[in-house]
Amino acid sequence: MEINNNQLLRFTTAGSVDDGKSTLIGRLLYDSKSIFEDQLESITKTSAKKGHEGVDLALFTDGLRDEREQGITIDVAYRYFTTPKRKFIIADTPGHIQYTRNMVTGASTANAAVILIDARHGVIEQTKRHSFIASLLNIPHLIVCINKMDLVDFSEERFNEIMSQFEEFASKLIMKDVRFIPISALLGDNVVNRSEKTDWYQGGTLLSILETLHISSDINKIDGRFPVQTVLRPQSEEFRDYRGYTGRIASGIYRVADEIAVLPSGFVSKIKSINAGEQELLEAYAPMSISMTLEDDIDVSRGDMIVKKNNQPEMQQEFDVMLCWLNNDSAKPRAKYRILHTSKEERAIIKEVVYKMDINLFERDSEDKGLNMNDIARVKIRATRRLMLDSYRDNRNTGSLILIDENTNETVAAGMVI
Repeated sequence: MEINNNQLLRFTTAGSVDDGKSTLIGRLLYDSKSIFEDQLESITKTSAKKGHEGVDLALFTDGLRDEREQGITIDVAYRYFTTPKRKFIIADTPGHIQYTRNMVTGASTANAAVILIDARHGVIEQTKRHSFIASLLNIPHLIVCINKMDLVDFSEERFNEIMSQFEEFASKLIMKDVRFIPISALLGDNVVNRSEKTDWYQGGTLLSILETLHISSDINKIDGRFPVQTVLRPQSEEFRDYRGYTGRIASGIYRVADEIAVLPSGFVSKIKSINAGEQELLEAYAPMSISMTLEDDIDVSRGDMIVKKNNQPEMQQEFDVMLCWLNNDSAKPRAKYRILHTSKEERAIIKEVVYKMDINLFERDSEDKGLNMNDIARVKIRATRRLMLDSYRDNRNTGSLILIDENTNETVAAGMVI
């Protein structure tokens, strides 16, 4: 399969404490030759200062000098690197249970999740928690790296045992594509280069899988959703009659002459023109940023959504979401929040907490109605006006939202429409 070397893959890494996430990312960067010389020199000096014989690969994801020298791993690290086949953004999320919100944030835009399991310990509670969040966020591809295989003598039997453990509990989750790789991040086995010690493993290395994941199919191509961000009305005489609607296509394909509807008003028209910068197009698709003009002069403003006339989202004022509470302060009963959904902003309240999830046991708690940091719960939200919603499983862009505290302007929760 031909890979577009300009295509960007976002992936998140997660695992229990000390499962080797930072070392794995360091190995990916080091063996794929994605380290700048001055950075490598700095890390080599720091490694020697700390008494390591070679380069401490984990230091590549610790971005601040003071934290590095104190031996502290930063809570969330983002790294960018490129190979001849693809560009990558990595979100290294922490393993502690108190950082559930960090994983939700880091994984919300991910195309893939890399979950590490220590080959000595097998599937543990953190493994289940991270896998549950990956499933909840509808991450299309899950790569389970069974790490530290060197500490179990690269045992095929142990690898198969852990794979069975994972598949047993994952059968309760919705996962589209799950792959397993036996690796040693410390020694480099099956990370970038194939290992001679796992001749029983016939799959690809981690990097080769990341380079060849087919991600264009992860975008909803059926439901046309174009949230309007800005209305362009140039002041120059040449473009006096121009009225363009700009934004980023959330999903679907738009073509000149398509019949459309503008929500929430319901006015209908046809697409007159589509532009990307100065280039005029006959069609555009997600996730392109474009300007669109319509045949009719109708009232369209920021927060409206241009959709296909015969394919429209549900207009809902009250709806259910799976909510992850991100704030240190607990939710206040009937408190008013700003709700941001695509380019639309309204006010809303959390009307009811239906149940909270125990994501270690996959159990629902209908008795506890409080929302505290890192809680994941099904809630009912009521907005001041109707929103144009799709379910999150059908459309990650139009099925997601955030709540903002009106007093502090802090983002307090992220939600996925059910």
